[in-house]
Amino acid sequence: MIKNIFLAFIPLFVAVDAIGVLPIFISLTEKMEAKERLGVILKSLVTAICLAIVFIFLGKAIFRVLNITVADFMVAGGILLFCIAIIDLLNPAKRRRIPAGEMGFVPLGTPLIVGPAVLTTSLLMLDIYGLLPTLMSVLTNIILAGIIFLSANTFIRLLGVAGTRALSKITSLLLAAIAIMMIRKGITFMLGF
Repeated sequence: MIKNIFLAFIPLFVAVDAIGVLPIFISLTEKMEAKERLGVILKSLVTAICLAIVFIFLGKAIFRVLNITVADFMVAGGILLFCIAIIDLLNPAKRRRIPAGEMGFVPLGTPLIVGPAVLTTSLLMLDIYGLLPTLMSVLTNIILAGIIFLSANTFIRLLGVAGTRALSKITSLLLAAIAIMMIRKGITFMLGF
């Protein structure tokens, strides 16, 4: 069980990409007071957890209604993830003007913490490792993202702006590799291998 949680945790850690989202979080909240920043973090975590749990429990039912297979979603999600990874690699500037009251829900809660990468990866992990390991891994990664956001100033001091950007690029490259793996597995499932 612990091994499955760990094995599901790794791809979800890459999909959540809290360290890669950190520079975006800092740029969005840099002019906020500590209390207001904490409120944004809490809203983003609640949004991300609710969305992930609903998708883990209802995702496959929604697929049945829409006549979509997990393989279809894996290929579509893999293509989308690959595009997101390429955009992150080629265009890392993501400054947005969003009201502070909404920022925790969108874009931080979704799509930055729990977006297509996490949803697609969680469905894949659900099939491979089961419900409990996937749920534990998703929740752990979301909480870890919150801890990283709370420690934003420390991370920037330790890594520096250049170090944070470099780490974000590496994470985007890993996300692209996971995207290719999802496309490959989706096509393999479609072909019945």
